[in-house]
Amino acid sequence: MIVVLASIILDHVAVVERLPRAGETVIGPSYEVFPGGKGANQALAAARAGAPVRVGGAVGTDAAADTALSLLREAGIDLAGVEAVDLPTGAAFIGVDARGQNQIIVTAGANLKARAHSLAHHVWAKGDILLLQSETPEAERIAVARLAKDAGARVILNAAPAGPVSPDLIGLLDLLIVNEHEAVVLSVSLDWEERDPDLIAARVDRELGVACVATLGEEGCIGWSGGVRRSVAAPQVRVVDTVAAGDAFVGAFAAALHQGLGFSGALKRGIAAGSLACTRAGAQPSLPDARQIEQLAAELAH
Repeated sequence: MIVVLASIILDHVAVVERLPRAGETVIGPSYEVFPGGKGANQALAAARAGAPVRVGGAVGTDAAADTALSLLREAGIDLAGVEAVDLPTGAAFIGVDARGQNQIIVTAGANLKARAHSLAHHVWAKGDILLLQSETPEAERIAVARLAKDAGARVILNAAPAGPVSPDLIGLLDLLIVNEHEAVVLSVSLDWEERDPDLIAARVDRELGVACVATLGEEGCIGWSGGVRRSVAAPQVRVVDTVAAGDAFVGAFAAALHQGLGFSGALKRGIAAGSLACTRAGAQPSLPDARQIEQLAAELAH
């Protein structure tokens, strides 16, 4: 099973001709509301890719909670670990321009009270994968990662949003996933001189003993594991909205690992899922299913 200590957020998405500069107001015609949050997105991406998924986390007692959980519930994800707390359900405010690029402001809300004990009912097994992101409290991520590692489960961290990762958490990881910006922020926080995501991923693998994947947008991705480098080019797609493309990659990648498809197979399915997510609007509504992922993955060059 894939177990996620998830951030759960309601996305408010406005489409504009161009993104505003600091201090500037840009007017768009309308906005839409979608379920989101990196953890919730990745949980749903993994479930749609065919993996069994269990989620822990926190939402508010407000009406937004039902909407934020609606697609997870529809996908059959185990939500017994999602607790209602005395803070509002998390919210994100997203601007998307005519090229599909975005700016995002996230208010954590109830996610500040996401706790490791929300997954206390889970009986860990060696085949499990714990999937973490950086939108929940780090102390809670460390606590649940220790439980997973003690049981022989694998631990994956998507270090997003960008920021330093504590040595305590790094020491519990089997795999780290970053994009280009997150890779550089991580390198700076470790006092490394590398600024190339490829070199950073190689050093994470070599010196920290943690396999590392760097996603490179339209250039695809590279991955380092056990000193071996692998790469997958991204297919050309018509970009509508890049929101949740990274989450689609992470969820599909984790699902492929869980299904025993190996590191290279997981990279291909991650790229396929992330590319497909760019062709549709919204976060969770854009996440592809297993059939769509497999069809596009089969077309990708090794």
